[in-house]
Amino acid sequence: MKTGIKAIVTGATGMVGEGVMHECLQNPDVEQVLVINRKPSGVSHPKLKEIIHADFLDLSAISDKLTGYNACFFCLGVTSVGKKADEYYELTYTLTMHVAETLAKLNPDMTFCYISGAGTDSKEKGNGWAAVKGKTENDLMKLPFKQVYALRPGFIKPIEGLSNTHSYYKYINWLFPIGRALYPNGFCTLKELAAAMIHIVNQPYPKKVIEGKDIIALAK
Repeated sequence: MKTGIKAIVTGATGMVGEGVMHECLQNPDVEQVLVINRKPSGVSHPKLKEIIHADFLDLSAISDKLTGYNACFFCLGVTSVGKKADEYYELTYTLTMHVAETLAKLNPDMTFCYISGAGTDSKEKGNGWAAVKGKTENDLMKLPFKQVYALRPGFIKPIEGLSNTHSYYKYINWLFPIGRALYPNGFCTLKELAAAMIHIVNQPYPKKVIEGKDIIALAK
């Protein structure tokens, strides 16, 4: 029996988070969506609630509003390009773990889905982005959630018509069908990524680290 999904989505003013929020709002299995943003998303929908909160390293002021949810689709992330190692570590590992630890205390029956990335290093070797993502994945798995999954998409084809798609995608989208045919593990659509996360809330998947092919399979 399916349980109605009440999902928290982070990063909804970015391309991935906006797409996941959009798909949640369209999906009948999702009853409620709460987005936590630093700035308004500009989206209005009967299922949607929005909290504007600047400091993701301190959620104490809004913690009473974060209870009663059984899923978190964590889409908040930054690129390592142009960032010093300590800054990237704080914005990727420290911030993610603080949000997750807060939610684990408030909602132990929650499924936490973390958008990681293809090439993440589970062995945490070195100090580059892949190791930081790997440490984040590993430590999330230790938290007392009902389930934790790390999804590792590669190239993500955006959803047409949304506001926060990176402008360069219009120049490289033609690569998608070629890449999908030659290397399906590295190419998924944003619709597939969202559908995969929604699916595993009610239907657990044996793998906790979900690569591209798994994302595609789960979305069917």
